[in-house]
Amino acid sequence: MNNNSSLVAKYNVAGPRYTSYPTVPYWNTEQFTAVGWEHSVRQMVRPHTGISLYIHLPFCESMCTFCGCTKRITKNHLVELPYIKAVLQEFEMYCELLGFAPTIQQLHLGGGTPTFFSAENLETLLAGLFTKASIHPEAEFSFEGHPNNTTETHLRTLYRNEFRRVCYGVQDYNDRVQRAIHRVQSFENVERVTQQARAIGYTSVGHDLVFGLPFQTEAHVQHTIAQTLLLRPDRLAFYSYAHVPWIKGNGQRGYRDADLPTASEKRRQYELGKSMLEQAGYREIGMDHFALPSDDLALAQESGQLHRNFMGYTMAATEVMLGLGVSAIGDSWNGFAQNVKTLPEYYAALRENKLPVFRGHLLTKEDLIVRKHILNLMCRFETSWYSEAMQLPQMAQIVAQLSELQQDGLVEIKPNSLHITEAGKPFVRNVCLPFDLRLQRKRPETRLFSMTV
Repeated sequence: MNNNSSLVAKYNVAGPRYTSYPTVPYWNTEQFTAVGWEHSVRQMVRPHTGISLYIHLPFCESMCTFCGCTKRITKNHLVELPYIKAVLQEFEMYCELLGFAPTIQQLHLGGGTPTFFSAENLETLLAGLFTKASIHPEAEFSFEGHPNNTTETHLRTLYRNEFRRVCYGVQDYNDRVQRAIHRVQSFENVERVTQQARAIGYTSVGHDLVFGLPFQTEAHVQHTIAQTLLLRPDRLAFYSYAHVPWIKGNGQRGYRDADLPTASEKRRQYELGKSMLEQAGYREIGMDHFALPSDDLALAQESGQLHRNFMGYTMAATEVMLGLGVSAIGDSWNGFAQNVKTLPEYYAALRENKLPVFRGHLLTKEDLIVRKHILNLMCRFETSWYSEAMQLPQMAQIVAQLSELQQDGLVEIKPNSLHITEAGKPFVRNVCLPFDLRLQRKRPETRLFSMTV
């Protein structure tokens, strides 16, 4: 078996993060229609069957240069209410499409910076949603909070509206790294909002940490993890910075490529962080996530209920996720649809009483099988094709491509199943690549994805 550094060098290739299959660059947008998307939503949503809602709140007061999300930088808070009105109009259009009040099982406020919005305006948004829908008895509501502007009023308002999970973007505690990514925040602010959430009654408080950032070293990661362990969040995302300035534009060009850690340095940062977290009692969940054994995410992995979608890892495996707001992506299980990416386009579509989708993909039978295999690998580190429903004509070719990973001790292959070993977990994206038949048929001419390691 190769040693770890040679494995990193060997398998550090560009590849998707597989928040969906097919991945967005491989959507068949030419055959997609808004009518087809609407039909797929109507077909999959039933009364009293829970759906997920992702609401994209794009506004930020300043640009974080590590961020790859769609955002609008402004200090003008007069933008809040018009945007909320538009999101509620979009949701009402979906309710009219369905012909009944849907049941919300999962709701996530992402951004941008959701806590850019005042607590009062967030309450207006939620009240508008809940007048058109019912809340599932096993609801899982969460939001992304910025430690510098999340207030106790934010936390209490959202808690009153059934929110029980909050995730704070921490990234790294080193001053130089924070200045490079334009995200300067103190440990004291993170400590304040973490303790406030717990005192109010939130059952899951999470922190997002990033490795591979500009100027970041192993010492910085060690310090950040040590500080994080003082607060002992219930779950953590500890993920690799995706450097894709050719896609994200000027937002990721505030530093040079030479300022970034090498692939082997990034791997050491991850292994160090992982070791510290596991020694502190955290369990690795899927890819790049960790949770205490008592957290719902760890329990979902144990029970085989862990799910992954555009909102990340979740225990609420709803088949339908509606994306509301500019650039949001919806998932009907049989199809994907993404909203327009600029505010003028978003508002213009709604003025014409049209759903603001501009591209999407309707899944084929093959897509659905591949999607299940990739979900199995990303959530359970294994998959099988015993049943006819999970078999593909290309299975022999897929297994052949996995043989080298097997030789390197990263996977174990049996006649009708595949298991990713402990050593192979950091390479889960590489294991998914042979199953990605659309990518296998048409390799991109230009780089579309971040590096897998």
